[in-house]
Amino acid sequence: MARDKYISVKSGVSGYSFANLGLFTGFADGIYNAVYSLVLMEIFMNSAVVGVYVGIYAAFCMIVGLFANELLRRFTKARVFYFCMLMLGVCYAMMSFSIRPSTFIILDYTTGIAITLVGVLIPLFMSDFSQKIGMARLNSRYHLWLNVGALMAPMIAVAIANQYGNRAAFFASALIYLAGWGVFKYFKIVQPDKKIKPADPRRTARALWKNAVAFFRHRGMPRAYAVNFGYYSLRAMRYLYVPIVVIENGFSKDVLGWVLTLGIIPYLILSEMMAGLVKKYGKKKWLVAGFLSFAVFSAMATVVTGVPLLVIFIMWQISGALMESVHDLLFFDGTKKAEQTKYYGIFRTSVNLPNIIAPLLGALCIATFGATSAVWIVTAVIGALAAMVVVAKK
Repeated sequence: MARDKYISVKSGVSGYSFANLGLFTGFADGIYNAVYSLVLMEIFMNSAVVGVYVGIYAAFCMIVGLFANELLRRFTKARVFYFCMLMLGVCYAMMSFSIRPSTFIILDYTTGIAITLVGVLIPLFMSDFSQKIGMARLNSRYHLWLNVGALMAPMIAVAIANQYGNRAAFFASALIYLAGWGVFKYFKIVQPDKKIKPADPRRTARALWKNAVAFFRHRGMPRAYAVNFGYYSLRAMRYLYVPIVVIENGFSKDVLGWVLTLGIIPYLILSEMMAGLVKKYGKKKWLVAGFLSFAVFSAMATVVTGVPLLVIFIMWQISGALMESVHDLLFFDGTKKAEQTKYYGIFRTSVNLPNIIAPLLGALCIATFGATSAVWIVTAVIGALAAMVVVAKK
């Protein structure tokens, strides 16, 4: 699929403008992630069941990601993004009320559609408007703003949760997404409408299959996919199980807030630095360092308890920060801009698939060993294997 056309855009809008949207998505998602697993624990009352639920939810999001390319054949990126940001604001506001678990789950899946598409579209917008800036620098700026937003989020989420209950924190996420929607609207992006043709389900399925086969036959894409899968597996396990483990170890929500907040600092320090370091030393060294150090910290976390465990949860964020702005560059550096919209939906399943497999493996470890801390066995193995993929010759 050819690169999208733009009829008009507000003067001054560049790749940095879309990278700056990371402030809103990072802030809103940071609040959401701080209480999400705690809300699921209230519903299911079992950490293993929480892992299974998240795995099923991620499978749904992966299917949405697979159809992203087909959706973008029929609607412009600007229109889809505009609708998704509005959907997130409305649905999160509804999730903040004390509603029945079934209603919460329906809304959770609805926001899953929007979150998946927003995650697909922001990097594509950045690429479309990258010009001479380059994706490495835009990625660094995007992740800097993600982390600035995420730095403020945990303490705000905890304060709201302590005062009004865990679900109430979602209302703050709703307001932030609505603010991001307003900023995007300010860009005044106009794209030509696409002709909507009746879709033949069989033809669509064949097109998806052919696109997936073409992606994995493309030189360098299997490695790019595997590396992204490893990064997001570690991220999924961290977001899901760190809050549960902290509370199960007898610490308060305030302590959890500090752990999550302090864990953002390495990302803030390294976000802008990584663009220069990658340019000077390349991507692979930082990916290997990040994956291997995460594996070591994970192995330690399986046996350590108390305050030293909290220190590990903060320290392994350095590992994540080393990889954050480079984990997807193997895709952008290995494809032409005209190919990126075509293949990015397939590539983005490497974001969703880990949320299926990693939590299910975590649930299996919990069921086998009888302790939530057993999930760090999974992250230790994934970190080691991902480092091997990075350095493999083929």
